[in-house]
Amino acid sequence: MLPLPDTAFDWFDLDWFSYATLRSFEWINPLYLYLLPLVPFCFFLRWLLTLRFRKKLDVAFFEGKAQWHWSSILRYIPDVIFTVFTMLVMVALARPQRTNEVIEQLSEGIDIMLVLDTSGSMELKDFKPNRLEAAKGVALRFIQGRFQDRIGVIVFAGDAYSLAPLTTDYDLLRETIKSIHFKMIPNDGTAIGSALGVAVNRMRESTAKSKVCILISDGENTGGNIEPAVAAKLAQAYNIRIYTIGVGEDGQVPYDTNEKGEVTYVNTRLDETNLREIAQVANGQFFRATTANTLQQIFNKINLLEKSEIKELRFRNTKDYYDMYLKWAVVFLLLWLFLKNTFLTNALED
Repeated sequence: MLPLPDTAFDWFDLDWFSYATLRSFEWINPLYLYLLPLVPFCFFLRWLLTLRFRKKLDVAFFEGKAQWHWSSILRYIPDVIFTVFTMLVMVALARPQRTNEVIEQLSEGIDIMLVLDTSGSMELKDFKPNRLEAAKGVALRFIQGRFQDRIGVIVFAGDAYSLAPLTTDYDLLRETIKSIHFKMIPNDGTAIGSALGVAVNRMRESTAKSKVCILISDGENTGGNIEPAVAAKLAQAYNIRIYTIGVGEDGQVPYDTNEKGEVTYVNTRLDETNLREIAQVANGQFFRATTANTLQQIFNKINLLEKSEIKELRFRNTKDYYDMYLKWAVVFLLLWLFLKNTFLTNALED
């Protein structure tokens, strides 16, 4: 397909007649294209009528019959040229066009901070393959559905660290989340308050219309130097809404396998009270996820609650190309006029 013509002689290119180029056009008057086969048919009909009804003058110059020679075919060249000229005019009358549509998407982005627990209890296998990997998978799918929202990542165990600042570089975020693993924070424990403190510090100067923190944890606060309730009040002061997600089942949960290949279990119980209080203080919601499917549904719900409005601006630029074929038609018309004054034209037949 040819690009937009830039110079005065871009029309002089045989690619204008290629199938790909012709197919790329929108035809405003396609009826003329359907009439194209009538053009050579009319010339053929004219030839038949001339052959049948033309007057013949018998002139005897010599005895015997005149032999046919291939050069006699040359007298049909002007008619072929005029046929092509007529068909090019028909193509131009069909008005080939191309429309380029540019879509710009605008959004008042939301700032979202993902706060993920990497403590030892996230190794429990009531989620497949474990709680941490299930949470990472859901977080990756959550990022895939965002548009122009800045997202950051914080991990915590006994201490809390910011892995990625608020950014729209979703490729970087995906690589960051995939790199999260156990024991990346040497001090084990569950420093929920410290993690929320880091999140508030990262988001307090944000000017986004909505600021959201999503906390994923399976335990009660056992580390750090900030109480979760205090961190929640700080978040509320900076208009940061906190969604807390408690992951894991209560009771006997598979943890690992022993030397004999037998599954070992540990007794666990989620402290919902603390997570509920954090969400309530920070104007968010608490969710409980006992399966990977439930965790995905929770993220889907948060995705709907915190969906930024996307506006689309469409710009349409329509370009006519009939002049390309008119210029070719003029070339064939001039060629036909030239041939009419050469030996190729039979004056007696005209």
